[in-house]
Amino acid sequence: MALRSDGSLVWSNAVAGTVYTVQTLATLPGGTSWVDYVQLPVTNRVNTNQIISFNSPAGMVLIPAGSFTMGDTLNDDGYIDIFPETPAHTVMVSAFYMDRFDVTLALWQQVYNWATNHGYHFDYVGTGKAANHPVLGMNWYDCLKWCNARSEMAGLTPAYYTNAAQTTVFRTGNDVIGHNVITNGCVKWNAGYRLPTEAEWEKAARGGLSGQRFPWGSTISWGQANYYAYPPSIGGYAYDASPANGYDPTFYNGVYPYTSPVGYFAPNGYGLYDMAGNVEQWCWDVFGSYGSAAQSDPRNSLTQSSYIVVRGGYFWGADKWKYGSYFCRLAARYGCRPDDTPDGFTGFRCVLSPSQ
Repeated sequence: MALRSDGSLVWSNAVAGTVYTVQTLATLPGGTSWVDYVQLPVTNRVNTNQIISFNSPAGMVLIPAGSFTMGDTLNDDGYIDIFPETPAHTVMVSAFYMDRFDVTLALWQQVYNWATNHGYHFDYVGTGKAANHPVLGMNWYDCLKWCNARSEMAGLTPAYYTNAAQTTVFRTGNDVIGHNVITNGCVKWNAGYRLPTEAEWEKAARGGLSGQRFPWGSTISWGQANYYAYPPSIGGYAYDASPANGYDPTFYNGVYPYTSPVGYFAPNGYGLYDMAGNVEQWCWDVFGSYGSAAQSDPRNSLTQSSYIVVRGGYFWGADKWKYGSYFCRLAARYGCRPDDTPDGFTGFRCVLSPSQ
């Protein structure tokens, strides 16, 4: 066994066809608090797996390749016919880098200003409470174009194109204005910044933990995320441990709730912040039902009338006031039209291929 300087774990005597779990520990003394980090399906006796990156791109962390159980395993899904979270199924996901934080207003504006001077057109300018808070107020197409602009600013090949020939970079329009229907064939999956697939998002959000409801464990409270609480004391959810119902008083002015700054709460096992609460996050995939078969790097492509998956819950209550903690669960799903007028509580973060 060896841990190489590039973060690769080399190990032998593996039994082919078996899934092994690598665990981590914050401090060695005591040695009783090991937690899951990644599940490694193996086909060979000797294996090399990169489990950590010591030179990640700025502001990003490596999500190691491995498998996980996607979907609801705790019988929490109360909207199975509308937002199906079952059947739970095994998904193998290749390694990728993910932004440690939601894209902030400051980063959005930096790339947006460059983009609008280099042939890009956005439907919405993006808003936010402060520079170090998540950006809000842009649709899915704006996020794709922004990812491309971020790539070009960094000297990387953009990921999204207007057609399957991948000859024209997606810089303007949407399915209403420019009649662009961006499908799997329009994406260079190993090039540039892009949105995470739904499977990538859930694997990253779980932080290596198996069978948990939230990125840190089985319950949620205001000390762990910015969300609308609905605890059992008022007939709410048994897993909501906040002391009262309503908005987190730290991020509520008595009239309106608002976002928390990125990095305010503790990260998950992969070092990612705000994977539950604060703002929901756009994914790549079209919203649809799950199958029971095992999958590898699934990608659910767009059609003209599709709804796109959003994940992660959010701070706002509104018509979903008593579902705040419900939608913060790792398995929770929701769908929005890609060209929708922004709702004011949807943000995003980017992923990047290790080859970049």
